[in-house]
Amino acid sequence: MSRKIYVLGGHQTDFAQNWTREDMSLFDLFSTSVLKALEKTKLEPKDIEVGHVGNFVAELFTGQGMLGGFFGHVHRDFAGMPASRHEGACASGSLAILGAMTDIESGRYDLACVAGVELMRNVSGAQAADNLGAAIYVGEEGQDAKYIWPAMFSDLAEEYDKRYGLRHEHLMEISKTNFDNARRNPNAQSRDWTFGDKSFTQDDEYNPVIEGWMRRQDCGQVSDGAAVVILASEERAKQYADARGIALESLPQIKGWGHSTAPMLMRTKLADSANDDYVLPWTRKAITDAYRRAGIAGPAQLDAIETHDCFSVTEYMAIEHFGITAPGEAWKAIEEGVIAFDGSLPVNPSGGLIGMGHPVGATGVRMMLDAAKQVTGKAGDYQVEGAKNVGTFNVGGSGTTNCSFVVGV
Repeated sequence: MSRKIYVLGGHQTDFAQNWTREDMSLFDLFSTSVLKALEKTKLEPKDIEVGHVGNFVAELFTGQGMLGGFFGHVHRDFAGMPASRHEGACASGSLAILGAMTDIESGRYDLACVAGVELMRNVSGAQAADNLGAAIYVGEEGQDAKYIWPAMFSDLAEEYDKRYGLRHEHLMEISKTNFDNARRNPNAQSRDWTFGDKSFTQDDEYNPVIEGWMRRQDCGQVSDGAAVVILASEERAKQYADARGIALESLPQIKGWGHSTAPMLMRTKLADSANDDYVLPWTRKAITDAYRRAGIAGPAQLDAIETHDCFSVTEYMAIEHFGITAPGEAWKAIEEGVIAFDGSLPVNPSGGLIGMGHPVGATGVRMMLDAAKQVTGKAGDYQVEGAKNVGTFNVGGSGTTNCSFVVGV
């Protein structure tokens, strides 16, 4: 049996912040978030035994690689500490968490700092889209698209529509819900945005088509941001709890995890799943593996979900892949209000990628931090009352890298 792993706390930056406009760098973003996480957990740099960094394409946005080396410049006590960087497109942060978990489960280390970071608003929107296109099978797909990822997920929506039927008003209800949720979140990129009555319709002026099925409000945000979590073994978490006069059982625990990698090409994925009930069976596997390892039967034992909504259709399909509804029936959970903030299983109470923002390498870590906040009653105005178990799903590429966690107390 694997060793228990606890989340001692962490920090998230304000995703509305444009660090380049404030004349601050990728290192400033990284350093600020790591130091704030240590401050909030009342730990010192010398306490941390290993570092893991989630980041997708800092080389393309900033020219900077080798991000593990940043730790030694955050504080001199980090110098010499082992650190590594993990890349899996939008799931890079979750891979960094899995790497830290492996270190702790193996007994190599007992206390890990996991930082997810991406600086993306220092270039034009078109350049950002090109940079993020590195996660497709370059030269084999997406050649005719102006905006690669909206086009790829439009293709996914088209395939889903062929199999089960899809209505744009259901996608727009997801987006509207996530923007509404973001208003409660002081770190959400869109918390102060306002929308007109036509913003969530198929009105080409107020909600223009980006690519195919995907209109402006279907799309997640281009964001700067970082998130950090501090993970500990059971032994180290008990020391931490005892020193602070709190119960070990009050600390959030990573109860289960799932990780799968599908073929990169979208057309290969869709061909392989043609006879499957689930359009993305590898997504379903990651989630059900997390359930199994957590010892739960399914979504009925979750109190909230933080899921990847880089586009509205991604969340729409996640509803089914989490098992909230049967395949082809996600619309029921939307129409019945199941996934609303006051529903029986709120999805993305943080605002998700559409409302909260999506600094790519930070997203998986941010989801873990939000799950830990929820199960300890520390989510503030977006707290789901009585939450004790929260599921997450973080995806990289077009359903290529799939990571899921169950966090609870």
